[in-house]
Amino acid sequence: MKTLLIGNPNVGKSVIFSRLTGVKVIASNYPGTTVEFKKGFMRFFNIKAEIIDVPGTYSLKATSKAEEVAVKIVEDADLIINVIDATNLERNLYLTLELIRKVNKPIIVVLNMWDETKHLGIEIDVVKLQELLGIPVVATCGLTGEGISQLVYNINEAKQSPLKYSKEPLWNEIGDIVETTQKLYHRHHTFLDVLQDLSIKPPFSFIIGLGVISASFFIMRSIGEGLINYIFDPFFQNIYNPLILQLSEFLRQGSFFHTVFIGNLVEGAVDYSQSFGLLTTGLYVPLVMVLPYVFSFYFILSLLEDWGYLPRLAVLADRLFHRLGLHGYAIIPMILGLGCNVPGALAVRLFEEKREKFIAATLMAIAVPCMAQTAMIIGVLGRFGSQYVFVVFFVLFCILQILGNVMNKFVKGQSPEILIEIPPYRIPHLRSIFKKLWMRISWFLKEAIPLVLVGILFINVLYFFKVIDFFANIFAPIVTNLWGLPKEVIGALIVGFLRKDVAVGMLRPLSLSLKQLIVGATILSIYFPCAATFVVLMKELGIKDMAKSVLIMISTTVVAGFILNMILSLLGV
Repeated sequence: MKTLLIGNPNVGKSVIFSRLTGVKVIASNYPGTTVEFKKGFMRFFNIKAEIIDVPGTYSLKATSKAEEVAVKIVEDADLIINVIDATNLERNLYLTLELIRKVNKPIIVVLNMWDETKHLGIEIDVVKLQELLGIPVVATCGLTGEGISQLVYNINEAKQSPLKYSKEPLWNEIGDIVETTQKLYHRHHTFLDVLQDLSIKPPFSFIIGLGVISASFFIMRSIGEGLINYIFDPFFQNIYNPLILQLSEFLRQGSFFHTVFIGNLVEGAVDYSQSFGLLTTGLYVPLVMVLPYVFSFYFILSLLEDWGYLPRLAVLADRLFHRLGLHGYAIIPMILGLGCNVPGALAVRLFEEKREKFIAATLMAIAVPCMAQTAMIIGVLGRFGSQYVFVVFFVLFCILQILGNVMNKFVKGQSPEILIEIPPYRIPHLRSIFKKLWMRISWFLKEAIPLVLVGILFINVLYFFKVIDFFANIFAPIVTNLWGLPKEVIGALIVGFLRKDVAVGMLRPLSLSLKQLIVGATILSIYFPCAATFVVLMKELGIKDMAKSVLIMISTTVVAGFILNMILSLLGV
């Protein structure tokens, strides 16, 4: 039996879904779209029901991709669980009455967030509401589980309402229902009330926003580095490494299979950052250097989602990103990309339209260096003075603005305005957070890692048969004539496809001038994403759009490197 959880955004559907379905959850995109929905299973009265968490929608008259998917899914349902925010009865009842009037399916209504009605001074007569709607109504609190067992017990009572509300406009009917069933009482503002008011009113909103961004970035980095330094890296070095060394001896250095599986030995030992073998760098980079940041990114994202801060952050950034063809949610992949580009790439799925995803992903990959790369840029240029580090980041910011404006003008497609509803602050529920966390990390383990391994295998084969050397000779004129760099920098460009921070570090022993170091560090930042980011972006954008994005990256690199080289030469750097 296909059962839908349908309701407005931010009504707690995901928490109810988590309570009903337990651990095993499937996440997939609706056919022909990039809109994701979750699916799980539950049993009641010996019936196995398929539970689908439908994308949030305000009405059956779709105004976005997500709402279009929600309407299509409703057509195939056997039973509908309409989740309502009990603190916003009037607004939520519009969808309820639409379902009653237009959809001939059994329906049961869930008044979720029942605990908050008491805090807000709201009293709802559930029995009277049930009579007026003509369908069962159950009060629940998804966070605590209150009312969930009653919901499961009453699912069999779901039915089609005999009332169709077809004579009067819906809002008139809604007004009558709310007036009859709901009473409001005076209450004092809580600390959360004061905080949520301040977080959308300048200048406090900017201070709070800066604090949240800084704290999120710090926590994400701390969790990621902690997992790397104390769990994943020690496992590779102390347990996994002895096995790899034995395999290395068996395969013999220099052989084809050693090159593919182990890679190159550095001073007689395996360097998991630079050996570039399938079983060395191929596993080390996604599992040790990327997965911890993916974990920490999704943990912070889930916290901000359930807390209710993401819509407020998007509102603050909306005006800035409008000029780039994006809306305020674009700040999320940009900020997260500063920690690690992989979480930044994953975050582009927040956008519904292909055009928005394309612009956001391309700008993030070009103009947002990850933390490891930033550290390397500071290490390479900082000894000459902080002003030269500033030059690199100023160039990246200029590229972000110029390229964003250009793509906004020429990239075809729609970037619809987001109609953001700002929910009240709520205390996140750890059970719900970790369930979403597991589901998202499972995707990374199943899909991203195999693609990274395929990419490294492809590069190793090219290396072994000297194909890379052939391409290096082809691109040497661009490197030397346009960018003013020696041919040896091509090696760093190739390594940068796997690790951009390592590539920047490879500039130090090349005896480059200050001008060449600035140009080289800038080029390595914008020319191409690392392999892990590339794989994620290809998954999110598709092969065709990813090819276009890569073409823009390469073109931007050629032009920006040439202009920067000319300007620095004129300034006598």
